[in-house]
Amino acid sequence: MYGTMGAMSEELPAYAERVLDAAERIPPGRVMTYGDVAEWLGEGGPRQVGRVMALYGGAVPWWRVVRADGRPLPGSEHRALEHYRAEATPLRLTADGEARLNMPRARWDGRDEHAARDEGHI
Repeated sequence: MYGTMGAMSEELPAYAERVLDAAERIPPGRVMTYGDVAEWLGEGGPRQVGRVMALYGGAVPWWRVVRADGRPLPGSEHRALEHYRAEATPLRLTADGEARLNMPRARWDGRDEHAARDEGHI
């Protein structure tokens, strides 16, 4: 129902609002996985969060909600990498020279937003 063009004027489902709110709370330079967001909300799972982000995530910092393997969103790699570099999000290079998120350093656990910015950047 919400995936149709006519649904754009309808109110967002409550779960979608909570997912988008969570995405907006992630500090610059930090990320949460789809599963992290679901766990933080206490409902849904990675697929549900991914679906919400795919349908409604364009107006929030979508690049901060990521796959657990640290790969940028397929099809949006260049745009995501621009955001990561602008926000000084910790990145690493694979053996093939592919840029990926440095998940141990970039991952945010949803706690104190003010302290989180400094913890991930050494």
